[in-house]
Amino acid sequence: MEQLTALVTDNKIPVGRTAKSVFDWLNAHAAGLFNTISGAIDWLIGRILAALEAPHPLLFILLAAALTWALQRSWKTCLLVVLGLLFILNQGYWDEMLQSLTLVLAACLVCMAIGVPVGIAAAHRPRLYAWMRPVLDLMQTLPTFVYLIPAIVFFGIGMVPGMLATVIFVLPAPIRLTQLGIASTPPALIEAATAFGATPRQLLWKVELPSALPQIMAGLNQTIMLSLSMVVIAALVGASGLGVPVVRALNSVNTSLGFESGFVIVVVAILLDRMLRMEGRK
Repeated sequence: MEQLTALVTDNKIPVGRTAKSVFDWLNAHAAGLFNTISGAIDWLIGRILAALEAPHPLLFILLAAALTWALQRSWKTCLLVVLGLLFILNQGYWDEMLQSLTLVLAACLVCMAIGVPVGIAAAHRPRLYAWMRPVLDLMQTLPTFVYLIPAIVFFGIGMVPGMLATVIFVLPAPIRLTQLGIASTPPALIEAATAFGATPRQLLWKVELPSALPQIMAGLNQTIMLSLSMVVIAALVGASGLGVPVVRALNSVNTSLGFESGFVIVVVAILLDRMLRMEGRK
């Protein structure tokens, strides 16, 4: 038995060494591609942050309340949003909140732009989804800190590696929920549309997507919540936002700072969830 154990342990499969070789090769031969991706993400983050910082905080709160009313038609939800944002302003985390919101919005744009089309393709091609499922499982179960290593190698320190790690972790959610929504379209609707001569494009846009809209919106909600959960991890690679005071509090064992910044993250998560919740719409 000891010889068999030694035979297994002495012939280690070079998983880590192979991954390092792949990363080294990509870093040496695809530097131009990574620079292009980094520049595009920097541009996207810069534009979103500039748009969020342009209005005065009080005007921003009024605009957020107006957007909430347009989405939910509930004065209670609007009041919750106003009070929550005033609380963040009162606690002195307004700039950090905008920076974290920028990271969340940028990650959501990328994830939904990729996740919805991939989810539609997976719903129409069951074999493709069967191949994708273990990959999606790996993306969500692999420790998020592991994503930071290649992100730092390829993109250095800052918002870009934090956002890319966030996208990799969050992307399975919109893919899975979009696939579920499209695949769950009632067969009777599809048969009726086909009987009336609908083309595949018309079937997608006028039947499948409207039927899958609740699941797609749930995917957007999950994307936002999961992205917000990554702000602390993103702060470890230099991403600014609410994760920075949390990391600073952890390093200095500052209970007050840690609870304040952590509670503000919870408030932001609650506000975004209430603003985008499908149940409140009419």
